Amino acid sequence: MVWGGVAAETIQLNEDTLWTGAPGNYTDPDAPKALAQVRNLVHEAQFVQATQASAGLFGGPTQVYQPLGDIKLQFDGSHLNDGAYSRELDLDTATARVQYTVGGVEFSREHFASNPDQIIATNISASSPGSVSFTVSLDCALPDHRIHINNDHKNQIVLIGSCSGQQPGSTGIQFAAVLELEISAGNGVVSRLDDDDNGLRVEGADWAVLLLSASSSFQGPFTNPANSTRNPTSLALLALQEVAKLSYSDLWSRHVDDYQSLFHRVSLQLWTSAAAEADDRAVAVRTAAERIRSFQEDQDPAFVELLFQFGRYLLISSSRPGTQVSNLQGIWNPDVKPAWDCAPHLNINLEMNYWPSLPCNLRECEEPLFDHIQALSISGSQTAKVNYEASGWVVHHVSDLWAKSSAYERDARWAIWPMGGAWLCTHLWEYYTYTMDKDFLQKTAYPLLKGCASFLVDWLIKGPQGYLETNPSTSPEHLFVAPDGKQASVSYSSTMDMAIIKEIFSALVSAAEVLNMTEDPFVQNVGEIQSKLSPTKTAKDGSIMEWALDFEDPEVQHRHLSHLFGLFPGHTITIEKNPDLCKAAEKTLYKRGENGPGWSTTWKIACWARLRNSEQAYKMVKHLIQPVDPDKTTIDFEGGLYSNLFTAHPPFQIDANFGFTAAVAEMLVQSTMLDLYLLPALPREKWPNGSVKGLKVRGGLTVDVSWREGDLHEVGVWQENDGQEINLVKKMLHYRGRTTEATISSRTVYTFDVGFKLVEEI
Repeated sequence: MVWGGVAAETIQLNEDTLWTGAPGNYTDPDAPKALAQVRNLVHEAQFVQATQASAGLFGGPTQVYQPLGDIKLQFDGSHLNDGAYSRELDLDTATARVQYTVGGVEFSREHFASNPDQIIATNISASSPGSVSFTVSLDCALPDHRIHINNDHKNQIVLIGSCSGQQPGSTGIQFAAVLELEISAGNGVVSRLDDDDNGLRVEGADWAVLLLSASSSFQGPFTNPANSTRNPTSLALLALQEVAKLSYSDLWSRHVDDYQSLFHRVSLQLWTSAAAEADDRAVAVRTAAERIRSFQEDQDPAFVELLFQFGRYLLISSSRPGTQVSNLQGIWNPDVKPAWDCAPHLNINLEMNYWPSLPCNLRECEEPLFDHIQALSISGSQTAKVNYEASGWVVHHVSDLWAKSSAYERDARWAIWPMGGAWLCTHLWEYYTYTMDKDFLQKTAYPLLKGCASFLVDWLIKGPQGYLETNPSTSPEHLFVAPDGKQASVSYSSTMDMAIIKEIFSALVSAAEVLNMTEDPFVQNVGEIQSKLSPTKTAKDGSIMEWALDFEDPEVQHRHLSHLFGLFPGHTITIEKNPDLCKAAEKTLYKRGENGPGWSTTWKIACWARLRNSEQAYKMVKHLIQPVDPDKTTIDFEGGLYSNLFTAHPPFQIDANFGFTAAVAEMLVQSTMLDLYLLPALPREKWPNGSVKGLKVRGGLTVDVSWREGDLHEVGVWQENDGQEINLVKKMLHYRGRTTEATISSRTVYTFDVGFKLVEEI
C-alpha cells in the first residue's frame, strides 16, 4: 500500500503467511452428546432452547492475520510539494506512481510488487542530477521484532520478528524482511543514520532503487512453527541475490510480462454513443474520488470499466499459484487487530473473492483456493469423525492459515453452520465446467467432492415431513422469531443448507458421469437421495422461505441473501427450469432492499442479473458507487467505495471488489454447458454501446461480445486448444428471448442484425 506522501512516505507491507498461532485441535469428543441434545430440542420445536444448547457444539476462535510492517521514507524539511502533484495506479502494468514538483525539480516514485521475482521494488528519481536525498527505515507494529543494518551488506536493512504463538511464550511464525538500497553510480552517498541503527540516509543521488524481499518460517498448515526448518532471513536474502544482476528496468519488464499475460486476456469498453466514445475516455483525468462522488449524476460508464478491471487486478495481485488464499482484507491489511481477524469467512466472503476467477479468465488465480480446500479436507475429516461421528470432511463458517475446520465461538448465528466446506466444493465442479480439465476433475476435484458428499450423506436425517433434513441448521448470521415469540437461530433445513447440498450432489453425479464412475454404490446412493431432499418453498408473502418453517423475520433487510444461493451462485433456481421460484426470488430481493455492506450489494447485482433484470442490476451498481468516509472506523452495513476504489462494509473488506467484477460479467454473458446467454442483463440505456472480449463460459469456450445502440452486434466464440485436438461444440445462443444454434470450432465470429438474425458467420 503506497500512501503517496511528499515530505514523508509510508509503504505498507504484507506477507501472506504471517498469522498468529499454530496448528490446532479442531475436535471435541463431547460434541456428539451436545448434538443429540440439540437435535431433540429442534425435533420438539423448542428452537430457543436448541439455540442455547448449541453452545455445546462451539469451537474456538480463529487465529489472526498480521501485517509485516512499513517502509518509511523521510525527505528534508524543504521537501514540500509546490505544485503538479499526482498519484496513480496503472492497472495495465500493476505499477503505482507518485509525481510532484519541489523547487522546480520534478520528482517521481514508482512502485511494483513482482510475482516472478518475489520482491517489491521502488524507484525514486528526479529531473535534476543530484536531487535525490532522503532517509529510509523499516518499522513493524508487532511487539516481537528487531531491526538492524546487515553487517555483511551495509546497504541492507533487516527486519526479523515473530508472530504470537498458540499460547503465551510459545513459538509462533518467524519472519524476516530485507530492504536493499542501491543509488546512482558516481553521484550520491549512502550513510547510516547517526541516532539509530535501523535506517540509511541517501544524499545527492540521481536516483535510488529500493528492493524488499520477505519470507517466513511457515511450512504448511500442519507443521508447528517450532518444528519448521525454514530460515526466513536466509530465504529473504536469497531472493535478493537471485535478482542482483537484474536492473530495475529488467525487473519491471519481467513483472509486466508476467502480469499482462493474465490481465490482457479480458477487455471491457462501455460508452454512451459511438460519437461520445472519445469524450467518455477523457474523464479518466479526474481523480478516483471525484469520479466516485459524481457517479450518481454522470453515471460514467468508463468508471464501471475501471472498477471491473480493478477487481481483476486485485485478484491477479493477491492470489497466484503458491500464495495463500485471498482473505477478508487481503494483503492490504494494515492492522495488528484487523476486523474479524482478517480471516477467510466461508459463508459468502471467501467464495466471493473467487467469483471472477473463471468467467473473467483468471483460472490460475484459483489454485490457492484449491490448496486451501485440500488442507481443510484433512483437518475437517477429524472434525467430522469426532464431533459428528460422520465420514468425509466438514468445515464451518470461518477458517485461517492453519485450516481451522471446527465451529466458531460465541453465537450460534454464525457458529452452527457446517456447510462451509460444501460451498467451497462448488468451486471445484465450476472449475471443470469452465476449463473441461478432466485431469483436474479426476485427481483433485472428485476426491474432495466425494469426501464432502460423504459427510453430507451422514449429516442428513429423516425429518418430520419424510424428507431428509439437516438438523441443526441456521441461515447464516440471521435470526427468526420462534413460535413462542422469542428470537432464535437454530432450526432445521434452512433453504441455504438444502440448496448447497443439492448443488454438491448434482456435481458429484455429473462428475461421476464424466469419469465413468456411475456404477459406484456411493454415487448411486447419492442419486437416490437427491429426490428425498426438501424442496425450495415460498412463503405466504410470495418470497422464498429462508427456513423450513415460515418464521417471522425480525430483520427483513438482513445483509445475507443465503436463501437465494440456488439462484446465484447456485443453479437450482433458473428462469428456464422454475419460473415460479424466480418470481419468488424477485420478491425476495425487493423485500431484502437495497442497503447492505459492499459484498451484499454485489451479490444482489449478480442475483438480479440471473433474473435478467437489467434495471435492478444497474440500480445496485449505482448503489455501490458512493463515497465512504475513510475516517469512519465503526462497523456499519452501508457499503460504498473508498477513494482508492476499495469496497467498504464498512470497514474495508476486499470481497465486494471481486464480487463487482463477477457481477458485471454476469450482466453481459451467462452460460450453461449447453447454452450461452448474450447480454442477459445489459442496461441498454446506460451502456448502449460497448464490447467485452475474453470472457470464459462453461464448456471451455472464450467469448467476445459487442453491441451498438443497445442491440447485439457481433459475437466471437472459440475454444482454446492448448495443443489438443479441437472438437466441434454445439451451443444454443440466446438473446432477448430468441435462440439460434451455433457450431463452434477453433474460432467462430457471428454478426447479427437488430432482430438477432445471423448476417455473417466467419
